[in-house]
Amino acid sequence: MERLPEKIRKILGPTPFERDGIGMSGAEIRLYPEAVLKIARDDDTARREADILAWLRGRLPVPEVLACAREGGRQYLLMTRLPGTMLCHSAVIGDAANVARLLARALEMVNSVNISDCPYMAGLDVELAVARGHVERGEVDVENTDPATFAPGGFRDPEHLLTWLEENRPREEAAFTHGDMCLPNVFTENGAISGFLDLGGAGVGDPYRDYAIARRSLRDNTDGHHGHASPGFDADALFKYLGITPDREKIRYFALLDELF
Repeated sequence: MERLPEKIRKILGPTPFERDGIGMSGAEIRLYPEAVLKIARDDDTARREADILAWLRGRLPVPEVLACAREGGRQYLLMTRLPGTMLCHSAVIGDAANVARLLARALEMVNSVNISDCPYMAGLDVELAVARGHVERGEVDVENTDPATFAPGGFRDPEHLLTWLEENRPREEAAFTHGDMCLPNVFTENGAISGFLDLGGAGVGDPYRDYAIARRSLRDNTDGHHGHASPGFDADALFKYLGITPDREKIRYFALLDELF
């Protein structure tokens, strides 16, 4: 078993843990009775997560950082556990309309955070530069994208998609954004939002960055893609609860951008 950095070992001791297999971040998640340890590749996203969590304390319900260490090309982030359950949990997802309502409330909470002193930017200048790095290093997993993205009639390859994204940038608005607003990263308890996880990509960006990922996650968690199906449910219910008429082109743009992450 991997030996943890000393500052992490001193806090956890011999406490037993379970591994959490939910999520697509590539990080290892260890669940302890009172804490969560996230072990990830030591990159910019991992390094900024502890910073953004500290900044968000008092602004959003997020985990408290107990310790952070970098060793052997990996980052170890030890956090408190959030109360409640993920929006994708079997006890919650059966009521798809309620999940859409809760997800809309989560989006409102995140996007209403005051950005005047936010330490990180996540607009298209930043996101497209990161996406280009992923493409140039061959890090885009095309097997984990929407089947239509790189199918006949779609884009030839990640470079083709990136070029299209660079040439078709929409007009941006500015709000605080989560960066990965999918159902496993939002917790609920007693009918309310109780917390947010996986904020390494958070920062000031266009709210459609979150809308697009949230809608796709709601769709995939209710159409049988991840096991549960809610016949007749339309993921566009999210926008009804947000009280907006969505800009479909921006939804498509940001969903396609996320294919390169």
